[in-house]
Amino acid sequence: MKRRHFFQNAGALSAGLALGVSDGLLAAQPKADYKKHPFIIGVNGHKITYNVPNLSQKVKIMHVTDTHLWRDDERGVKFQEYSGRMAKAYNETKHFLSGEPTHPEEAFEATLEIARQEKADAITLTGDLFSFPSEAAIEWAFDKLEKTGIPYFYSSGNHDWHYEGMKGSLHELRETWINERLLPLYKGQNPLMYAVDVKGINVVNIDNSYYEILPEQLAFYKAEAKKGKPMLLMMHIPLYAPGRTLGYGCGHPEYNAQNDRNFEIERRERWPENGHSSTTMEFHKAVFNTSNLLGVFAGHIHRQTIDWAMGIPQFLTSPNASGGYLDVDFLPMEKSDKTKFS
Repeated sequence: MKRRHFFQNAGALSAGLALGVSDGLLAAQPKADYKKHPFIIGVNGHKITYNVPNLSQKVKIMHVTDTHLWRDDERGVKFQEYSGRMAKAYNETKHFLSGEPTHPEEAFEATLEIARQEKADAITLTGDLFSFPSEAAIEWAFDKLEKTGIPYFYSSGNHDWHYEGMKGSLHELRETWINERLLPLYKGQNPLMYAVDVKGINVVNIDNSYYEILPEQLAFYKAEAKKGKPMLLMMHIPLYAPGRTLGYGCGHPEYNAQNDRNFEIERRERWPENGHSSTTMEFHKAVFNTSNLLGVFAGHIHRQTIDWAMGIPQFLTSPNASGGYLDVDFLPMEKSDKTKFS
């Protein structure tokens, strides 16, 4: 099937905004190479601290994923045959720290308030903000995000655009419901791929919400990496790491139709018989060979984990449906620390 190219009005291959950094400072910043000049990371629960050589200024990012908002109204009645299962999936949860009862809307509002209090420079939302593409939930979330006054950057997850049992390929369903419902959250950026400079860090957002990477996304990633700026990669589906389940499915060698156990319950197109495309596998390799990449941030798995490959960490975040988030500080490395560790 020939893929349609979509999001015509969405700033294709956009380099995005530059937040809090001047053109002169960007031009003066040396190309980052963390293979030669490694960063140092401290992990304290959901708080992550980077010490980064040659970083120009402190940056704080809140990473939020898997909120699974399920609010709906009369507009969703005609879609209930497709939304019914997921509409009941996360109505009540337990807070990831306290264990107290909570629910996705309460958890999301609390997280946004923490982001305000902590003066986050950006909020990154890596998918499954919604359990299905409910107009009511999307409008509610958009309003809450806009009121924070904090720049936010969204890419979709596999549930955000999926009405279970609706006819169409995964690619077609993603295109349809991003265009018809989710597009305001991208604020003019290309939903498949966009990059934003946040105080000198290049935050690259790639939509891999059905596990695969498209050729234009691979080309975009390589072009962004080539710029040499300190770089973060935001996606929904985590990249394969040895010993991990198929949930870490982007580039997983066992991703194929035979191993797809959830396509019937999710009422969706089955994974390809022969597994990943060569483009997806090339993307996986390219990511872990990017010398200026500070890390990958993803979700989907609904628990916090860390994998480290080729000097590059991949952080997965606890589901925001239960209040989870990562509070990530990027600090310029002190000169005294450079000498101690080099």
